[in-house]
Amino acid sequence: MLDFQKIRARAAKRKGGEQELASLLGPVPDNAAVAKVSDDRILSTMAERVFAAGFVWRVIEQKWPGFEEAFLGFEPKRLLFQPDDFWHELASDKRIVRNPQKIGSVRDNAAFVDRVSKEHGGFGKFLAEWPADDQVGLTAYLGKHGSRLGGATGQYFLRWLGWDTFVVSADMAAALRDAGLDIAESPTSKRDLDKIQAQVNQWSAQTGAPRRHISRILAMSIGENHSPQALRDYMGEQT
Repeated sequence: MLDFQKIRARAAKRKGGEQELASLLGPVPDNAAVAKVSDDRILSTMAERVFAAGFVWRVIEQKWPGFEEAFLGFEPKRLLFQPDDFWHELASDKRIVRNPQKIGSVRDNAAFVDRVSKEHGGFGKFLAEWPADDQVGLTAYLGKHGSRLGGATGQYFLRWLGWDTFVVSADMAAALRDAGLDIAESPTSKRDLDKIQAQVNQWSAQTGAPRRHISRILAMSIGENHSPQALRDYMGEQT
């Protein structure tokens, strides 16, 4: 495998220097802090990433205050008490993106969050206690037990919460292949994801860098060289 410091140097050169690269990595994640995130914020973040999937992120972000109103502040217990009519009416509510399947996922995920919260003393606590070196296992759990939380959506959900998450974008996968990792172009199999997890864990141990930063550096080291400002505009606070 290519030495990670060479990958970082290539990313820095593409972005205009080490200082510019560092500014694009985002905050250092703190998995333990996720324990303090309330269930309503967990569900809100889940819903935001589900609605953003395949959609223009900025539009979802701009409309989010309306989502918060329409979905009663994303309080799981409150939502679970709502009758079927409440959910049917949301399909014509102009405050939100009116996608019936994604609206239904909020109801399903309210039950998911509530159930896990009861079992672990809070959904955030459940996430904080999951081993940091087993993101693949955690995202598999989210995909199996949650609604529409598989693949990149589950990865982005964890990242938006502040969990130390790598996101297997096309550029990250290309950078890993270029570095010598034997994975598919679109690595979605458990075999490939386990390989990615192991390599990211190794680089994290060697460099002391969080997995989130390793993921971002890989993605910025290859492919179309977007300007730093374009990346900030696209990702906002999550750059």
